[in-house]
Amino acid sequence: MSLLAILGAVPVLAQEVGLQTTPELDAVNRWRADPATVFRADEVDLADFKWIARPVVIFAEAPQQPDYQEQMDLIADRAQDLADRDVLVVVDTDPAAFSDLRRQLRPRGFQFTLIGKDGEVKLRKPFPWDVREITRSIDKMPMRQREIREGGS
Repeated sequence: MSLLAILGAVPVLAQEVGLQTTPELDAVNRWRADPATVFRADEVDLADFKWIARPVVIFAEAPQQPDYQEQMDLIADRAQDLADRDVLVVVDTDPAAFSDLRRQLRPRGFQFTLIGKDGEVKLRKPFPWDVREITRSIDKMPMRQREIREGGS
């Protein structure tokens, strides 16, 4: 049995024996089950996704903000292109909550942030970014080049 299969079975096995699973494990498994899932900033710890996914964090002042709406529409239109590149989408539309991500990345108004699998910020944009441009940037990254050569995701 592969390691991924074992890790995917952990929450089910834990429930069968009456154990509680950690929220971090649940977030990773939720993302693995459906890479198009959009997470709120308070639902994930990016450290749990290091070497697993490329987080895209979208900040806005409110969910009604036009830039935020446009960015989410762009992502929804080509979600599979992002999933093919192991992209995790995280949103934070509540500045008053002052999430850990907001403290770490210090956005001013709307901000699109791409983080590599290594946990480092690769790109910040103060405006919505087309998925075609996002995927081009990812495809130029050395780790993605290696994934393509090795036939991985």
